[in-house]
Amino acid sequence: MPSALPEGEPAPRDGALPDAALEGRGTRPFGVYVHVPFCTTRCGYCDFNTYTDLGGMQASYAEAVVTELRLARRVLGDGPPVSTVFFGGGTPTLLPPADLARVLRAVDDELGLAPGAEVTTEANPDSVTAESLQQLREAGFTRISFGMQSAVPHVLAALDRTHTPGRPQRAVAEARAAGFEQVSLDLIYGAPGESDEDWRTSLDAALAAEPTHVSAYSLIVEEGTRLGRQVARGEVQVADDDVLADRYLMADEALAGLGWYEVSNWGEPCRHNLTYWQGGDWWGAGPGAHSHVGGVRWWNVKHPTAYVQRLAEGSPAHAREVLSEEDRRVERVLLELRLRTGLSRDLLHDKGIEAAERFVDEGLLTPHEDRLVLTTRGRLLADALVRDLVD
Repeated sequence: MPSALPEGEPAPRDGALPDAALEGRGTRPFGVYVHVPFCTTRCGYCDFNTYTDLGGMQASYAEAVVTELRLARRVLGDGPPVSTVFFGGGTPTLLPPADLARVLRAVDDELGLAPGAEVTTEANPDSVTAESLQQLREAGFTRISFGMQSAVPHVLAALDRTHTPGRPQRAVAEARAAGFEQVSLDLIYGAPGESDEDWRTSLDAALAAEPTHVSAYSLIVEEGTRLGRQVARGEVQVADDDVLADRYLMADEALAGLGWYEVSNWGEPCRHNLTYWQGGDWWGAGPGAHSHVGGVRWWNVKHPTAYVQRLAEGSPAHAREVLSEEDRRVERVLLELRLRTGLSRDLLHDKGIEAAERFVDEGLLTPHEDRLVLTTRGRLLADALVRDLVD
């Protein structure tokens, strides 16, 4: 979750939503995102809303999130049960399993968990043990996503990762032994000093762990991060676009057995992320967390201290925006294009249809009945294609 917050319009202090936003809630999937903003160290490339100096807040953090979930119940009223829950960060597993379990119980108590709900937590490989994983599974967590990033020591060092090579694979095995059927590994390519052989080593190591899901993202140099400053000063160099494209193709070939379902994701789909990509509803709890219900998007104040103070007064929302029908159409084009299920032609205007036909001729899109699906080469150029398709 990026640390920068948009301005938007003032959000009601009681968190109330327009009646129109609550209409039709039962026709859309509904998820809950819980942001846990604590980390032991801050990676140089990280632009997320995380903090390494707030250990004193960790003991009371679960209670703050539970308070926001009670607010969610008052604002949303009756509606569909929660089909997915995702604990992200930060490092959620820096909180004791009992605290994460307490928050999950509050989701069920206040909003109701659907039968078979997907419940995911992110974790660093060195932030869990066999015992803590067992406790999380017993608490109702069904899926876990480990930040592996690389299997090569000097690449891990360049990314400021604290775990040792081999630890992610052991964490996967421990999660399996604890009863997790869904285990994901996150990888990053394009780090300073990474070679093609390094990337191939990381892909091989990830696959050897036999996860059910792999995410592979190119390193993005964010302004304001330590890495961003190092690049600006010329102290380090990162991979150029051609190298990143080659690394993506290497990943797609290596992960073909899992099968891609989103441009940067392979394997059994994360249902929670599909809620985002398919325009569903979700409540984001925690500092800086974003929410969306029925075309209204809002985001909480960023700093944990301010978050707790605002909760005591009502809603922690910093601001919000009410999306127009055109806004929602554009977002659907942006997000659905990235999925293997493709983009509905009905979302395109005349110029977008003309662009789509051109992209089909150029081998960037493939038509499937009334939908348009990116080819492998199209996935490399997805961001550029969107600019023409939304016209």
